[in-house]
Order: sequence, then C-alpha cells, then structure tokens
Amino acid sequence: MRSTGGTQGAGHAPGSGPPRGTGAGGGGRAPGAGRLLPATHGSLARGASAPLPGTLFALALTGGMTLGPGEGREVLFGRNRPEVHVCLGEDDAQVSRHQGTLTHRDGRWWVGNVGRLPLRLAESRLLFRHEEPLPLGTGYTPLFIGGTRGREHLMEVFVTGPETERPGPRHTEVTRPPRVWVLTEQERLALVVLGRRYLAHDPRPQPLTWRQTAAELAAVQPGEGWTDKRVEHLVNGVRVRLSRDGVPWLTREEVGEPVGNALNDHLLRALLASTTLVPMDLALIDAA
Repeated sequence: MRSTGGTQGAGHAPGSGPPRGTGAGGGGRAPGAGRLLPATHGSLARGASAPLPGTLFALALTGGMTLGPGEGREVLFGRNRPEVHVCLGEDDAQVSRHQGTLTHRDGRWWVGNVGRLPLRLAESRLLFRHEEPLPLGTGYTPLFIGGTRGREHLMEVFVTGPETERPGPRHTEVTRPPRVWVLTEQERLALVVLGRRYLAHDPRPQPLTWRQTAAELAAVQPGEGWTDKRVEHLVNGVRVRLSRDGVPWLTREEVGEPVGNALNDHLLRALLASTTLVPMDLALIDAA
C-alpha cells in the first residue's frame, strides 16, 4: 500500500459545463446542487451530512465533490484532471483517464467501472470494466484502484441516508462525536504501517509483525532509526493509554493466553472504530 489519492477535478463533465442536474454555477444553490470539496475536507469515514437524503460525497486525497440525488446525475473520476470531477492517481499511468462513474438512477447511487483496472470495494469485491454497476448503500464506502509498484489509490464515497433511517429528533442535545485519541506523528505513522491491511479493508486483515513494520518504516523514512523495538514501544504506549481510558481487550489479562496478534488486532479495530485512524491516513506512507 503506497498511495491513496490524486488531484481534485475541475468540477465539470468532459468537454461541457457543470454536471448534469448539479445546479452548479451562478447565484444561489438549490438543495441537491453540486459543489466541490476542498483538499482540507476531513475524511468521509467520520461521516457527512446534507439537508437532502441521498446526497453523494466523493473524496480523493486532495479534494472531491458532493452532489444531491437526481435521475441521470453523474460524478466522473479518473486520472485526467481536466475531464473528471474527482481526480485519482494523477501521476500513475496505470489508472485510466476516466476510471469510473458514480450515477444516480432508480432512486440510488451506482458505481460503474470503465477503466482498464478493476475497482476494489470493501471486503475485496472487485468490479471489472463494463461489468454491471454496483449499488451503493447509505453511509461510507471506500473504493481502491490499483496502480504501479503496488500502489493503491483511494476514493472515499459517502451517501447520506433517508429521514426514515434516522433516529428520533434530539434538537437540544449536544452532538456526541466518537472519541478520537490524540497520536503523535510517529505513533500515527507506525500504526498506519502496522495496520495498513485494516485501512485498506482487506477481508481478513492481520497486523504486520514488529519486524515487517520497522522494515517498511525504514523504507519510507531512511535514517530515522526505525527498529522493531521502537515500533513495539510506540504501539504499546498507545495501547496502554487506550486501556486506561476504558477501551476493553487491550491487556493480556483480558485476552488470555495465547495472545498472538490479538492485542494489536483489538487496538487497530478500536482506532478505526473511533476514526482515530481512517483510510486516508494511508497517504502518510507516501508522504513520509
């Protein structure tokens, strides 16, 4: 796993004006109108909201787009930045210029692949070129496109749910976000490498070993003194902090013998469930 993004598209369909039915351009914006998402937009793994149910959010590493539902509306993604709405893997010639399309029809969003490489959804479901599009459920869906030298480029997708799926109104209550733990830069990088299979949504992920993690960290940060003992010390420090904060199954006493990978497995799952780590963090491996 080496890369997770590209450069934001220009927000217009190939050779034309705004996307069909987006309402983009000029004056006010009607409910469901399309708009660009900036590079500073947070990971969609932490959720998204819109006044109109069925609104689509699509985000690559440096930006994306949101668009309300409407029959025939489309969001194009791929490598050719001037001709797509969300650019993915701009510097990777194995990614197709137009890799795929998110289309709204029959009351829901669908993902289709027109590129040479398959798209990988969660649980390693592969969508090949010109196969029947797959429907997207409400909530979060990561899409991965393979590239050169083992790279994978990530596009996050989020579809807001209908009113009927929302809990009853609690207008006066303070919003309760998930508990997100503070990590140092070195802790985050070590945990991203240790748990990259989890962040990539492998169907049966396991943590890397201390030695494997140290070797990958040394490859992306030569001369920084990465060793298996240093990785173990950093990760165990995070595990102890979370355990003291009440996160269960992070001690040998709770797990029981043989421990194996259980402590790191439970730690990584807790960090993902709290959105302390999100798939977009895989970009750190390239940036380091």
